[in-house]
Amino acid sequence: MRLRRIPRAGAYIANHPELAVVGGEGLKGNWQSLFEKQQPIHIEIGMGKGGFITEMARQHPDVNFVGIEVYDSVLLRALEKLVEDPLPNLRLLHGDAANLGEVFDSGEVAKVYLNFSDPWPKTRHAKRRLTHVGFLEIYKETLIDGGKLQLKTDNSSLFEYSLWSFNHFGMTFLDVSVDVHADPERYPENVMTEYERKFHGLGQPIYLLEASF
Repeated sequence: MRLRRIPRAGAYIANHPELAVVGGEGLKGNWQSLFEKQQPIHIEIGMGKGGFITEMARQHPDVNFVGIEVYDSVLLRALEKLVEDPLPNLRLLHGDAANLGEVFDSGEVAKVYLNFSDPWPKTRHAKRRLTHVGFLEIYKETLIDGGKLQLKTDNSSLFEYSLWSFNHFGMTFLDVSVDVHADPERYPENVMTEYERKFHGLGQPIYLLEASF
């Protein structure tokens, strides 16, 4: 499905620097300055319209969250909601995951969420997958010692690839599930994304993988 371009997105984002950052390189090592409290920072890469990261920030006021989205027309939707209902522990970043190491300092992040990332199914595109070793190296540098990486996806091939990739990288597995919604007692606080609601509604199992460096 082609992304619908919204011409006003760039200007709207630029008009709300208190909530949304463009690029972010100037904040490297100083992200805590955007928040009211000094707390662990969790980031979501590819936040979409921001449903997951917004609800996480609401449920966990003891954590500072940064939602990252490369498409300004998508980030716009999350920002509009945040302008309407500001959260002191949530900020947005218009940027690319490939530049994460230039945006966050070593050990500045405690946890990374990858929710329903593009699976890039063709072998020649493997390096674009957000669980490829190239990205794992960036996350490891950005995360604190023992920092966590969590993946949720409806795509079994991406899930299997990520299992292999994490294991090959020497990560420690903390949680693995082939159907999060089949065991609600195990995941009582699971926050669903927009895609998760859609695919779960269609009966598609949702895979979860959490590991640490």
